[in-house]
Amino acid sequence: MNADHKLPTVDQVDPFISVEILDKNEVPELYYLVKEFMIHGPCGIENIKCLCMVDKKCSKNFPKKIREFTSINGKGYPVYRRRNDGRFVDKSNVMLDNRSVVPYNKTLLKRYQAHINMEWCNQAGSIKYLFKYINKGQDRASICFVQSNQQYDSQESVDEIKDYYSCRYRSACEASWRIFSYDIHYKKSSIIRLPFHLPGQQQVIYEDSDDIEDVLDKPSVAASMFLEWMKCNQSYLEACTLSYVEFPTNFVWKIDERKWERRKRGFSIGRIHAVSPSLGEAYYLRILLNKVKGPRTFDEIKTFNNVVYPTFRDACYAYDLLDDDNEYVEAISEASFSGTGYYL
Repeated sequence: MNADHKLPTVDQVDPFISVEILDKNEVPELYYLVKEFMIHGPCGIENIKCLCMVDKKCSKNFPKKIREFTSINGKGYPVYRRRNDGRFVDKSNVMLDNRSVVPYNKTLLKRYQAHINMEWCNQAGSIKYLFKYINKGQDRASICFVQSNQQYDSQESVDEIKDYYSCRYRSACEASWRIFSYDIHYKKSSIIRLPFHLPGQQQVIYEDSDDIEDVLDKPSVAASMFLEWMKCNQSYLEACTLSYVEFPTNFVWKIDERKWERRKRGFSIGRIHAVSPSLGEAYYLRILLNKVKGPRTFDEIKTFNNVVYPTFRDACYAYDLLDDDNEYVEAISEASFSGTGYYL
């Protein structure tokens, strides 16, 4: 990643990227590797049924033009050196020259002996092209099992669920990775979603057959994550120095016991559930939860300068949180990290 290792000019591309057939006598191994893995086609009039053919033209623009020097075209893409040196390879009884060579790196080709397309990434479009291949997933195939000793009967009903399988290819390296139970993906740091609610509006889960009085008497009704946060502020002095979104950095939620405890190890980031401004008081409560530290009751959330305001909206105005458009700008900026243009 050091600046000295960058490739700022096209003069430095040729030692790393080749698009030419090598001398068979000088480097026979590389010659046969290029012939086997790095030749495109044949396509065009020699093979009109080639997969790359679209409207009787090669969709990959092969064969390329002969070039004596590497250069950059008008769109910013590199045009590699392809000299007319008289070398050919025989592919499917068709003689192909340097115009049909896919860009490659000699070291990687010799080491891995596989098709490895090497490109010079000098713009965002090239990087997106590469990441498309990284994230497109494994190859898939639909397979049908039929009895080979019977003639196909057009009148016989076909059970597609029974006869067809959707399969995904796993290479040897991926299979080994999963056999040894290595991590397939991970996230860092851990993120905990922090729900909240207005007074008396916490979620209550119960069965249809439960008696409503028994449901309301359950301890879990008064032990939501949000209510337990305010109770924790009554017990721990350091909790009073943290806002709701900062709370998971020092405390962890024990879902089985339904209470907060001091964090002994690890690290977590809190994220308060998003709320639309159209929901009124819930939206203003969320704004206050990002500012107020250590409240022990709902009234303390609405308190500013020892004055308890009647609504969360009034408390926001007392904190000067709604006198300008800053909160709305912050909301749009927060949503822009994950929301689409239509959503915004």
